[in-house]
Order: sequence, then structure tokens, then C-alpha cells
Amino acid sequence: MKYIFFYDETEHSRKINYETVTANNYYDNFITGIVGWKAEDDKCISDRYLAFESKYDYRKKDGELKSQTMKAKDFRLGFASLNNRTIELYEDLVSLFDEKIIIYFSVFSKIEYVISQLFVNYHNSMFVDVDYMKYSIIKAINVYRPQNVIEAIYKEPQIFVKELRSFLEDRIIKNQANTALKEHENQAFQEILLLLEDTEVPETLDWSYFAPFDGFKKLLTEMNVNEYQLMIDREGKESHTLNSAKNVGLKNVIEEDSKDYVGIRMADILAGLISRLMQSLKISLTGDYKDGKMKKTLLDSGWFALNQRQLDLYKKLYRVICENNDYWYKSFSGIYSDDLVAFVALLQFMNHFSDADEIRNSKIEMQPEYYNAFVCESLNERYKIMRNKLPIDPIVENGKDYFYNQRGAKVYKDINKQPMLPLHSGQNEFYVLSVGFSQNRTPLVTISENDKPICYRLPNEYSDWTMTVAGFSSMGERLFSSKVLFSLIGGRYLVDIL
Repeated sequence: MKYIFFYDETEHSRKINYETVTANNYYDNFITGIVGWKAEDDKCISDRYLAFESKYDYRKKDGELKSQTMKAKDFRLGFASLNNRTIELYEDLVSLFDEKIIIYFSVFSKIEYVISQLFVNYHNSMFVDVDYMKYSIIKAINVYRPQNVIEAIYKEPQIFVKELRSFLEDRIIKNQANTALKEHENQAFQEILLLLEDTEVPETLDWSYFAPFDGFKKLLTEMNVNEYQLMIDREGKESHTLNSAKNVGLKNVIEEDSKDYVGIRMADILAGLISRLMQSLKISLTGDYKDGKMKKTLLDSGWFALNQRQLDLYKKLYRVICENNDYWYKSFSGIYSDDLVAFVALLQFMNHFSDADEIRNSKIEMQPEYYNAFVCESLNERYKIMRNKLPIDPIVENGKDYFYNQRGAKVYKDINKQPMLPLHSGQNEFYVLSVGFSQNRTPLVTISENDKPICYRLPNEYSDWTMTVAGFSSMGERLFSSKVLFSLIGGRYLVDIL
């Protein structure tokens, strides 16, 4: 079965320099979009999109309907800002992305790219989680926007460490005014200070294109797609994007003019819609930290003053982003993914309302608090995954409702279908190949059974143990494969690695 895919991007900075990151329209995330479908569906999908473009011909620029037609002011309060005249465009647009269309999008922080280069020689170990260290630095720079640190990155990288150290020391002192809230941040900053003895200064700070294509390659593997073509919007003589796609191992990649291919224009407008919503969220959730004090920042209650059409649009976008073609690598991000988490959480939060009346009847003024709590929980789950590096990494899709993990064991997407590890009272010995968690944090164990890998759910009582040993494994201490004794004695769950 042959597939055709199309790529475009938004918020692209050809050069990442001081002028770039201090510009009024600067957005930290580089967002890419890829859409694709079976080759046999090309005419049907193309005709539908051409009809959509024809309806909005008056919005075209240079003969194309591009993401530039989406105005930032339309999304000031998310979809609640859309009036009856503008909402129809987005209703028609989102409705185009049905289950026949595969979508992939990636979100990467530009500051993260710079920080990764500065710490290129640091690696995770049993004693240091460098990923979390990088995350803490990236988040601090994005939240507090320390002028001296940003200037040093782009103007005088040789004094970056000095300025970063000074900033972190200053933050630690200021955070002492609110130790309950800032205890974890101070601990992270203190750990970073211990390791800031030397860093690599990058020779250039041009944008790297590899990561988005690395994620797409993983998606192709998950879908078990071998026959495909990827078309990239033509960018000029240097073809950095095309070369990056080829360098990560993608085949049959070519540059084409977006005017000639509907799919490239669809990828552009998909990335544009995601970007506009994410930027509006970022602006609305960014506080004023000029006085150095951290305050809770909530969305304006106007975000939740939705009529039925506006709420239905959220629900439609939720289906496209979160339900249709529910592949593991449908989205891809770097270490710092707070904006992406907030975006997905917004769709999930809006989708849980049955209708607009439910929002109005449940105190609109409280919805910002409820959403904030929901986002915090989502971020907390993201932190756990990052610290322990435990997402189940699917290898090959081999059915509609399951995939295979890295040990070759079948894992159901609906984790409730996963069999429970058979434990009887007393001691139970198994040969364990690996441990991990499902997406909803259910502890899992893969064992060798008759020389075949079998994945089982573990009782929730083993969650802490699973988190601990898998954390050791992710830091380089390989505990498995080994014999493990699971014991159920007097209602207590015990475990020993033999």
C-alpha cells in the first residue's frame, strides 16, 4: 500500500540570534505539519480540499489559501473569539481532516536547540539527569526571560555560563520568599550550578531541521509503511529541509511547489491552526515576572464563554488531534513541551463538556481554575515520563487495537485488554525482560514465557517499584533481563530481583 505525505512548517527562524528572540512577534516553538493518505484516495481528498479553497477564494494570497489568513486577533480567547463570520472557515477546515487523512505534527523549542548545543558533552548517568537539567534551564529562560542570559547566548556565548550562574543564584535567593511553591525549582537550580563548570560553545546557532523528521520516521515505522513519497514545500537553493529529511534516512523525498500540490497547502494550514491556538494560550498564560515574583496566571474566563458552535469546533479539533489515526508518534516534541501539553489539555478539557449550557451552568468564573488544575496534572505526568524515560516505544503496528513494544510483546492500546500478571498467594518467579508504564501510567512487565515475550499489567501496588527500577534502567543501570520474585503474602505485594 503506497502513501503520499506532504510537509510544511510555521514559526521558522532561518537564523536564531538575539534579534530573533527579542522581536515582538517571536514565538519559541518551531511547528511542523505533515498530512498524508493512501495514494488511491488522492483524487477524492484533493477534490474536497479544492472545493474548500474555492469557497474561500477571497482569502487567498498570491493564488493560495495559506495559514497567513488566520489572524492572531481571531484567537485572542481561543475559539471564543471567533464570530459567526470567521468561525465557518475553521469549521469547514477541521471537517476536512477525517480518518482517511494521516496527520503528524511536531513542536520544538528554539531555546532548547541552543541549550542542547551548549551542553552537548553532558550525558545522563546514574547520578545526573541531564535532560531534566536542560528542561529546567529552558523553562527558566522562557518564563523569566533574563535579559543578560539571552544576550550572552547570542552576543557573547563565552560568558553565557557566568551569566546563567548569576541568574540562577539570584533566582534561588528570590525563591526563598516562597519556599513551598519554589522548593523543586530551587533544588533543580542548585543541581545545575554544581555542573556549570564547562560547556561547549556552539560555532553557529542556525536552526536544526532533523528532529521533526526523526519523529515522522518513527511514525512510518509504527504504521509499518514502507512504500511512500514525501513532498516538501520548495524553499530555495540550499534545500536545508530536504537534506535533513534525507539525512535521517527518509526515502523518496522531493521538493515541490505548494501551488501544485493540495497536500502541501493542507500541511501549512494545519500547522498554522495549531500554532495560532498555542500562541494564544502562551500569551494568555504568561505572567509578568519583571518584579521577580512568581504569581499564578490563569486564562481569562472569556476563553470559556462559548456558544455551541464554538464548543463543537473544539470537539471537532479534539477528534482530529487526539482520536483519529491514534498513533503513538502522531505528535513529536523535544524535552521542553509545556506549550504542547497545555494545547492538548485545552482540547481534552473542552471536549469533556456535553454542551455549552453545561459550561454556563457550572460557573464560568471557576473554569480557569479547573483548567489550570487539569494542565498542572498533565504537566506532572509529563515530568514523570521525562524523569524516568518510560514511554512504551512501539515498534510495528500490526493490528487496529495493539502494537509491539521494544521487547516484541503485544501491547493493547486499550490497556484494560492487557492481561494481568497471574499472581497467586506466596511466591511467583518470572523471567522479566523489561518493565514500564502505559500512557495512563499503568505499570507493565514483559516476561519471557515459553521463550516468547508476553506483556502483562501489574497490580497498582507495584507502581512505585516499577518507577524506581525503570528509572535506574533509564540512567544506565541495566537490571533486566533477570529473574524476579513477585510475592503476595498476607495481602502485601513484595518483589525481589534475584
